[in-house]
Formats: sequence, structure tokens, C-alpha cells
Amino acid sequence: MEEKIQQVLTRSIDRIYPSRQKLEKMLKSGKKLRIYMGIDPTATYVHLGHATNYIILKRFHELGHKIIVLVGDFTAMIGDPSDKSSARKRLSREQVKKNLQSFKEQIGKIIDFDNKENPVELRFNSEWLSEMNFEDVINLAAHFTVQQMIERDIFQKRLKEKKPLYVNEFFYPFMQGYDSVVLEADVEVGGTDQIFNMLAGRELVRQLQNREKIVVSTTLLENPATGEKLMSKSLGTGIALNQDPKEMFGKVMALPDEAVIQCFIDCTFVSMEKIKQYEGEISEGINPRDIKMLLAEEIVKIYHSEKDAKIARENFINVFQKKELPSEIKEIDVVGNMLVTNLLVQSELVQSGSEARRLINSGAVEIDGIKVTEFSATIGTHSGMIIKVGKRRYAKIK
Repeated sequence: MEEKIQQVLTRSIDRIYPSRQKLEKMLKSGKKLRIYMGIDPTATYVHLGHATNYIILKRFHELGHKIIVLVGDFTAMIGDPSDKSSARKRLSREQVKKNLQSFKEQIGKIIDFDNKENPVELRFNSEWLSEMNFEDVINLAAHFTVQQMIERDIFQKRLKEKKPLYVNEFFYPFMQGYDSVVLEADVEVGGTDQIFNMLAGRELVRQLQNREKIVVSTTLLENPATGEKLMSKSLGTGIALNQDPKEMFGKVMALPDEAVIQCFIDCTFVSMEKIKQYEGEISEGINPRDIKMLLAEEIVKIYHSEKDAKIARENFINVFQKKELPSEIKEIDVVGNMLVTNLLVQSELVQSGSEARRLINSGAVEIDGIKVTEFSATIGTHSGMIIKVGKRRYAKIK
């Protein structure tokens, strides 16, 4: 299994603590490792940026190791300060519960939760964190100093900018760290924005259990030209794993050309040999759009089906390259004159009147090919009328 071991040590991997050699030795020892990754349900969807880590967990699973998917339903109510210039908005239990509804289904597109020979565990950190009393929290906090916490780069930045830094934000790293203790984890996987939190867990495991936990930090999906994140729940950007196939295909095609190869590496199961071939073709002058089309088709195939991927590709070519209408357009049943904002909401192309007004102001709404410029306009509806919002949202009046 040498080839699979090398892939899990290198593909989409940023750093391994304390060293790659240490993890390689553990993987070759024959011991069944307990490997986990945590995700806070701060939105109703899981995006492609998270998928990178689940693909890595899948590779560990294929090597025979125990995989744990940890949902931070308790820590989500605190708010992870990682990579944030201001405190996160704290979520209520009701918000967290709502966000959790389809998590397993989305992650299950990658992780085999039905595997009977080596079952994958789905755990929730409210199991132990909600049971802690104030004495427990004090005892846990005693393992860290203020100096350790204040050295965190994002905290230093906020202090320099005189932005608020709340005491509860100090709790997050050691509470995530305590997850590693309870799960008896040998390895934790997470993005580079989680390194501080994961190393806090490594320290707790050392102090409380006198053993070593390996930390694997994975690459973040970023635009190589700007360094900006391509996927962010807090910013409301990204491609959700439960997105409609055509919408998913279109969003992949909207990614920067510079990000295509990295997305192939981090978000697909395409071999590195094939990816290097694509990279060579781009450097030789092929239109990156053609390679991006292959990427979009591959991603839709993973989360839907090969048939859906082909339909989405044909739809994209017709709508965006040939400037034709999609083969399938949602039909709505409305009669008479309507405010354009109400029409957009009723057609379910937008979620609210405020979103409709914002899109109209930005020039993103067309009716029968005519751009709508006034959100107070009244539209006389008719059978066959085509409503278009943005580049990919359509509705047709019956």
C-alpha cells in the first residue's frame, strides 16, 4: 500500500506535526489509527473547501484506519476565531440544529457511512462539552497560559487594530483540543486556518494522556493570483455539496482560471498523472476554460451522477456559449400584473424582497431579455415570459 500511503502524506497536505516521517512510521506500523476531522455547522451546507479534508479521510479509511467525523455542534455556539478580524456571530441551539439537518447526507457523498467492516463514526462534541461544569472548564483552562493564547496571530492583529477580543474566544482552542482527548485521537486533519486549534489539542493530549497526537494541516482552496479564499461559509461564498447539478457546474466554471489545477488536486479523485497532463496542456496554450469544463464535469459526477454531469455540461454550453435558453426551466403559475420584486420572490429565484432589490440595482435581472432597472416597476405577466436572475437562474411563466 506504499503508493496510497505516499498519496495520503503528500496530496493536498500543507504540513504534518511533528513531522511527515513520524506519521509515515505510524502508518507503516500496522496499528489501526483513530483519525478525525471536525466541522462546525455554521451554515446549512458543506462546501468544496471542506471536501478536501473528507477526501483525505477517505484515503485514510481505505488504508484501514478508524475514521471519526466530528460535528462541533457545541463549539459552533462559541464561534471559532480562526482567521477572523472580528468576533464571530454566536449561534443559538436552534440555528445549529437547523444547519445540521443535511450534513451527514452531504458528507456521505465522500465518506462511506454504510461501511460495515470498518464503520465510520459520526460524533457531536455536545456529548461531552455540554456536560462540563464550571470547575471542569477552569481545570481545562489551567493547561494554557494567556501568553500562549495572545501569541495567536489573529489576536495580535486585533489588538494592534484596537478591535474587541472577547474572553470566550480564548475558550475555543482548548475546547476543540479537548475533543482530541475524548476521542482518543491519534491524528487530526484540518485546514491551515485550524493549526492553532489542532496544536492546542496536541498539547492537551500530551499533558492529559501522555501520548502523541499527529496534526495534519491541509491546503486551503485559494486564488493563486490574489491569495483570497475561494470557499467561505462565513462570507457566504463557495460551492455547496448539495447544490443543484447545473448550478454547481456553472459555479465551477466561474472559478478563476488560475485555480483549476489546485481544484483538481484538492477536490477530485483524478490521478496526479492526469492532472500534470492538464497542467502541461494549459502551459502549452490550451484555453483553461476547456480544462475547467472537465473539472466541472468531474465535480458534478462526484456529488450527483455521470448523467447529471453530462446534462449540466450540455446546459452550460447551450446557455453560456451558444446563448440559448436551458433545456429545462422551472415553470411558475402567476396571473395578471405584479410588482417585479414580488414576481422574483414568487418564482423562488430570490429569497426575499431585499435580495430582489439588490439584484435589480446591480443589473442582474432580465425579463424577456430586457434588463429591469426599477424595483418598483409593475410587470404585466404573460404565458411564456422568461425571467432571468444572474447568469444561471431562470423561471418561465405558464
